[in-house]
Amino acid sequence: MKVIVCGAGQVGYNIARRLAGEHNDVTVIDQSQVLVQRVNDTLDVQGMLGFASHPDVLERAGAADADMIIAVTYADEVNMVACQVAHSLFNVPTKVARVRDQSYLEPAWRDLFSRDHMPIDVIISPELEVARAVRRRLDVPGAFDMVPFADDMVRLIGVYCDEDCPVINTPLRQLTELFPDLNIVVVGVAREGRLIVPSGDDQMLAGDEVYFVADRGHVKRALALFGHEESEARRVVIVGGGHIGLSLAQGLEEEGTDVRVKIVELDARRAGVIAEQLQHTVVINGDALDADILTEANVQNAETVVAVTDEDEVNILVSLLAKRHGCQRAITLINNPGFGPLLSSLGIDAAVDPRATTVSTILQHVRRGRIRGVHSLRDGAAEIIEAEALETSSLVGAPLRDIRLPAGIIVGAVVRGDRVIIPRGDTVIQVHDRVVIFALADMVRKVEKMFAVRIDFF
Repeated sequence: MKVIVCGAGQVGYNIARRLAGEHNDVTVIDQSQVLVQRVNDTLDVQGMLGFASHPDVLERAGAADADMIIAVTYADEVNMVACQVAHSLFNVPTKVARVRDQSYLEPAWRDLFSRDHMPIDVIISPELEVARAVRRRLDVPGAFDMVPFADDMVRLIGVYCDEDCPVINTPLRQLTELFPDLNIVVVGVAREGRLIVPSGDDQMLAGDEVYFVADRGHVKRALALFGHEESEARRVVIVGGGHIGLSLAQGLEEEGTDVRVKIVELDARRAGVIAEQLQHTVVINGDALDADILTEANVQNAETVVAVTDEDEVNILVSLLAKRHGCQRAITLINNPGFGPLLSSLGIDAAVDPRATTVSTILQHVRRGRIRGVHSLRDGAAEIIEAEALETSSLVGAPLRDIRLPAGIIVGAVVRGDRVIIPRGDTVIQVHDRVVIFALADMVRKVEKMFAVRIDFF
């Protein structure tokens, strides 16, 4: 597949890295000589210096025979125009654009990106994606990650195992025997910086980060099995009133729950703007690093603090201060992936990485075959994929024990109609089943092939 990536920042670089690692033909365009040089020096791609929306630049990048353009520069307008030029002049089939400014995304202007106006196939809003990611973590206290699949009938859950976890040092095979009616499959274990797909003989150890796939109705019981019985948040303090903080507060208000929300925003003008847009949220103007402001926000009695300012260091410090004041849980936004491994040791319960969230959303539209959903884990070390099984799929028609999936791939769940099936050795996947699969990075292409539409079938 030939892909043009416009923008060599964090998101563009990581998309190019992932695609190049899967042997796609990738060209990256950016105005910065430094970023272009970095791409050329470290990735097996072609880096080009130029303005991504200029027709001559896109032509030199090979837009005439490109399969996809992914526009993720820092400027919304450049991203939109690049997609328009790619469509109008070069007939590029798939166009993806990152759009940050929320005014473009208001429902009143929903026709703006239609084929008759500005034909963009996929709009990615990092701020909205991050707000949704935070809300998912609020829904499942005790988990550091939660991703829904199959219309939220199935959930991927990430949990920490500490010394008090009831199931550490227990072979996974034995867990199935002890809890035969619990619909979960442990699909991944991260230990000492390495992610593995465990076998039935593997055990979970204290300090592990465990990913499991579960029937939504069994998640609460499964969390208790891992020693996580935290209560749902009814009092939430959001630090940072930017697009993410505002979107999160609006989403919580729209849900109509009894969650009480407060926002702490440093900038007085911005605090006034967001106060006008919220109905039931208390907005406090002040510095969240000030102990008096945290006390005013009643953080000591809150179940969760969500730190989503523009500065990683502020988010981390606010989270630690809030927990020291008595807040039960901290969800922290980080833009620098280097901070990620430090957070759990500091006592921060969950981290949200805008770059990783955006990359996951884009990959859903890059993957071939009948792919319905994709989530990237641990900076691309693995993916959890939801796909529809076709008649041509190698997974259809035989018991899973006879298929002998390659090492690094595990089926986490099968959804048939409104029924969730947790796979065992005798499970037979049928045509049109939705299959949730966990795959290490070097196995993703094999998963794509399993669900590809073969022309010779028709």
